[in-house]
Amino acid sequence: MLFSDNNYIIEPVKSISVFEPHRWLETFGKSLTRNIIEAKILHTSTGLALALKRYASAPLKQTVEFSGLSGYKEESTLLQQLLNELYPDISNEVINRIDVAIDFKGKIPERVIKALQKTRGPFQWFNTTYFKTSKENKSNPKLNILMYPKHKKKNSLDYELNRLEFSFRGGYFNKMKVKDMDKAYKKMQKTIKRLSGIDVEIEMLNTSL
Repeated sequence: MLFSDNNYIIEPVKSISVFEPHRWLETFGKSLTRNIIEAKILHTSTGLALALKRYASAPLKQTVEFSGLSGYKEESTLLQQLLNELYPDISNEVINRIDVAIDFKGKIPERVIKALQKTRGPFQWFNTTYFKTSKENKSNPKLNILMYPKHKKKNSLDYELNRLEFSFRGGYFNKMKVKDMDKAYKKMQKTIKRLSGIDVEIEMLNTSL
């Protein structure tokens, strides 16, 4: 119902009667995973395309994904504007995941990698290195840490850029709501500092707009 006016078009990609995974790949550059039981592309009047999906683990809940809020393209500004506009309607929704990306020109400092390895071991998969605890299997329900190079051509870059990403999951937030996101940011900053030694300041949303 939130996206039922003329500013939005919802394109079904995966449902009981529709299955067009190529559209997901074309739009988001990644394949549909098996744990997504329903997938739609949310098109906005400003030209944005957002992922709208249901997971097998929570079939009664829909997740809308704002990917690239702080990026290198104009799309990031439009995403921030959209999130601010929607804030009054989604303030009581539950935070499912927040990814914090820290980009480095050139290589990621060795001191950062050594700090991460104090509590986690590196695991290489193609061009991505995952830092996993001894108790982790495929994924961690609270926090995944990974590093990978950013594609120069795809991101219109003329220099080497490497990304360290902290992917905070639902178990980390423990049903925290969007309206309490400032508390989440402070908690994430402390976690990043503790695990990597990096002081970061996550930009708060300007929800007064």
